[in-house]
Amino acid sequence: MGMISEFKEFAMRGNVVDLAVGVVIGAAFGKIVTALVDKIVMPPIGLLVGGVDFSKWVWTLKQASVDAAGEAVPAVAIGIGEFVNTLIQFVIVAFAIFLVVKAMNRVARKEPPPPAAPSEDIVLLREIRDSLKNQGTSSVG
Repeated sequence: MGMISEFKEFAMRGNVVDLAVGVVIGAAFGKIVTALVDKIVMPPIGLLVGGVDFSKWVWTLKQASVDAAGEAVPAVAIGIGEFVNTLIQFVIVAFAIFLVVKAMNRVARKEPPPPAAPSEDIVLLREIRDSLKNQGTSSVG
């Protein structure tokens, strides 16, 4: 039972729960960015460069073929377009994170409010202290 209760204590810590929430939100944000790049950003860019669909842009190293047994051998290709889409997604995600961190830093840099004025009791005690100090130095001599 000790290991189960220890695991429960670990899993219910605030940091672990915050991390789990961050991962779930990050995954959802990643899907949004993927849809944004694939369906909104890349089609106009492809249209501007002559109607190229970047998601299908590949560099074929070896064409698909059929072997001696009649089995289809798939082509060997490098997915350049998928890579370009992923780079654009990375830039969008990195920029969004940059904006969030910048906003958090701006909030964290705010100066704390000035300290409140001391209460009347504190002011009175300070006056008594100063008066006693002055009496002690003037009677010596």
